Amino acid sequence: MMDEFVDAGQDGTMEALVGKLGEAASGETVSLQGILDAVGDTSFLPVLMVPALLVVSPLSGIPLFSSICGLTIAFVALQMVIGRRHLWLPGAVTRKTIRGARARTAIGRLGGLARWLDRHATGRGSWAMRKPIRKACEVACLGCGLAMPVLEIVPFSSSVLGLSVLLFAVAMLARDALFMSMGALLMVTALSLPFYALNAVAAAAL
Repeated sequence: MMDEFVDAGQDGTMEALVGKLGEAASGETVSLQGILDAVGDTSFLPVLMVPALLVVSPLSGIPLFSSICGLTIAFVALQMVIGRRHLWLPGAVTRKTIRGARARTAIGRLGGLARWLDRHATGRGSWAMRKPIRKACEVACLGCGLAMPVLEIVPFSSSVLGLSVLLFAVAMLARDALFMSMGALLMVTALSLPFYALNAVAAAAL
């Protein structure tokens, strides 16, 4: 369904991408760079999906992991926004390692989400996914990535932002305006969580 997946050596499905993540986590430890190498860096959108998927998984509970994924998303999205042809990521971000067993368990839980995305990304409203809207999706992904380190202390916010990035990426790949709308709704929801949290704290203090 997605030309950029084919360009990156994938078979065009999210399920295949999750399978690649699982293969990359087969060792005792795994780094973000190792996972990106397994996926391939010839296309930006599949690479953008990798940290988004990881931060949606239970791995987001690891301290600073959401921040690492958020910075990776921001670096990829920024290069998409400015129109770079070749992807570059700083080693300080991609050298982060986690235990392979923990990564495999977390990635294994993404299969259902991947299958759901594959079934429902059908290119609805493709007329709306022209260049200005696509650029807006890229900027939204950049904003989500930058917000993750700031909002990591707010429970669930990073995972919701990661899912938003994932939906934006699927929208761009499959040219599906419905997924773009879902991504925008989740982004607004995640960014509003700190205000709800502050209001709850203020109400409890009264």
